[in-house]
Amino acid sequence: MLAVIASMLFVVAGAWEAQCRSLVYRLHINDEIGSSTWQHTRRALEEATARNADIFLLHLNTYGGEVGAADSMRTALLHAQMPVVAFVDNNAASAGALIALACDSVFMRPDASMGAATVVSGADGTAMPDKYQSYMRAIMRATAESHGKVPGPDSTMVWRRNPLIAEAMVDTRVTVPGLIDSTRVLTLTADEAVRWHYAEGKAETIDDVLASLGITDYDIATFRPSWVDWLMGFLTNPAVQGMLIMVIVAGIYFELQSPGMGFPSMAAIIAALLYFMPMYLTGIVDSWVVIVFFAGAVLLCLEVFVIPGFGVAGITGIAAMIAAVIAGLLENFALPSGGEIDLGVIWRAMLTFCCALALAVGAIALLMSKYGSRLVGRRTELTHQQRVADGYIGVDTAPSRLVGREGVAATALRPSGKVEVDGEHYDAVALGGFIEAGSRVRITKFENAQLYVRGD
Repeated sequence: MLAVIASMLFVVAGAWEAQCRSLVYRLHINDEIGSSTWQHTRRALEEATARNADIFLLHLNTYGGEVGAADSMRTALLHAQMPVVAFVDNNAASAGALIALACDSVFMRPDASMGAATVVSGADGTAMPDKYQSYMRAIMRATAESHGKVPGPDSTMVWRRNPLIAEAMVDTRVTVPGLIDSTRVLTLTADEAVRWHYAEGKAETIDDVLASLGITDYDIATFRPSWVDWLMGFLTNPAVQGMLIMVIVAGIYFELQSPGMGFPSMAAIIAALLYFMPMYLTGIVDSWVVIVFFAGAVLLCLEVFVIPGFGVAGITGIAAMIAAVIAGLLENFALPSGGEIDLGVIWRAMLTFCCALALAVGAIALLMSKYGSRLVGRRTELTHQQRVADGYIGVDTAPSRLVGREGVAATALRPSGKVEVDGEHYDAVALGGFIEAGSRVRITKFENAQLYVRGD
């Protein structure tokens, strides 16, 4: 009996201890910021929320990447349902600085750095025009301001993270007295980040980070993306989505020009599946978006194959398909689990769609032009010309060599019949009157694929 009670107490104590332990959910980002890292962040936040994690730990080491993906990540982190802690190990440059700034707390390795968030061209690394920098300055400033104010040394309220420092990471014209002048883009060392309250402290390991937060009893769960996650990240890249939209639009256009299940329709169907499948399987879009798209496709098919002319069904189908495509872009750029859609998300979605539409129009114009046949016509059309100058002829001209030869009328020529020359029979026409069978004949000319003969 005592053994049973002791066992029960041991189980209860173990369950109580497990309940008291903190769950730290870790996402390691050590790659270029892009659609894949955004999808991994989305997935990790969803799993952390489902497991009731106490801390979301972002293990960060990146030189930056796409501003759009970084903006989606920072918005998701700002709206996370649990405290978010960044461990900069060793770099949080450019877009990485924006992501680190979105976290509730930041810890950096002693030799780490954070900053240099100027928007640059992906082609040659040169700084983009000021309108891009202005947007990035606003994002950085808004992210810094989102952490609110705290009492200052003289009891006045000051920003917890000075927005001016965030702007100085983007623009060389911004100065911060005592930190940087107007000739350089700001990059903070670990000591500078702690001194200017952009980091809560320095740490060598994750254990040091958690110890600084007062967490000593914890379990760490790490998000581990599969190849499917990487594939989904690739297919949800705005550039890839734009290309898929281009194929959908161009495929539908060419299918309307020549109705029937051909290559254009198959290309459009495959592109639509690659566009919607990743977002549906990962829960980014609801099923109604996919249903609306394919309902529009059915209406368009009815208009093409069943209903004469082009009217309400075709227009409604095209409108439904466009609405579904744009809705998919909006959901892809929005927060995890169907979060809010702000003006920035709408702008990115419409910009992606318009760029894809422009590419589709350009591709259609190119393929419909005289250059289109040169690009694809050799494989899809019969473009070879059989010219006489190249030796191509429409009839057999071999009998022309018989002109001047003699033969025998194999049949009566009244006026047409057959003649025999060297044991071969040929069709012939008699000139100057009928010729009886067995008579000697002379071939006088070959004209319009026909031999003409005269009797001897």
